[in-house]
Formats: sequence, structure tokens, C-alpha cells
Amino acid sequence: MGISAGRKRKTKRWTVIFMMLGVIALLIGGGILFSAPGRREVGRLTFGDVDFKKLRNGIYVGQFTGTKDHFRDTKVQVTIRGGQISDIQILKGALDKQGKPLELKRGQSIADLFGHVIESQSLQVDVISGATLTSKAHLKALENALKQAQSE
Repeated sequence: MGISAGRKRKTKRWTVIFMMLGVIALLIGGGILFSAPGRREVGRLTFGDVDFKKLRNGIYVGQFTGTKDHFRDTKVQVTIRGGQISDIQILKGALDKQGKPLELKRGQSIADLFGHVIESQSLQVDVISGATLTSKAHLKALENALKQAQSE
């Protein structure tokens, strides 16, 4: 009788473990399906031409707001001095609770991405591998700010 009761407890324990794993798998799968339209939207973002030779001095704010979801909504502020980008600040997006850029992959952050933009004075920079969608959303917000800075 003792052996049978022990087997029943082990069986119940494994049943509970498998049920928990099933619930976790459903939650992950549901999250992936729920966020798919937003991920596709950001993945399909294209960038227009920004004439970096015609930037007016000043401070400009640009944002990207998703239409499918708002997981990657971003807002940035760009400072133009001497006709060139001198500073880019993230106002909304990949920031931690203290307002500092989040480390995304391999120690890189959007601040590093924006550093490459400032260095090259171009939006044609490599995105952060493993954070492509987040990178693209922030670059789109920056493009929107730079379009305001272009002189006609």
C-alpha cells in the first residue's frame, strides 16, 4: 500500500509540472502571436532621404508611434549645431527606470547606435544585431526629427 501511494504522489507531481510547462508555453506563444503585427510593422519600416547638408541649427523632437501596437514607440531629441548633428537624446523608448539607455545586446545600447549616426552624419548605420526592431524604431524617430531640421 505504501508503494502505490508514493507512485500516485510522483504521478501527481509530474502532472502538475507538465501542466505548468503547458501554461508557460501557451503564454509565450500567445505573446509572440499578439506582438507579431507590431514586429512586422517595425520590420518593414523604410527610411527616406535626409539631406544632411541642409540641416538648420536648433533642437528638434521626432517620434515613431506604431499603429499595430505600442511596444516600440519612441521619441528622440536631436541637436543640430554648425549644420551637423551634435547630440541625440532618447526621450521615450529603450530607457531604464533611471532614464539611461538600456543595454540591449552585447553591451550595446541605442546611445551607441546614435553615436555611430553622429560620427557618420548619416542614418545609414548598422543596427544593433539582436535588437534590429528597436534600432529601426529609434532611427525612424530620429529621421522624423531630422526632417524638421532640413532647410527648404
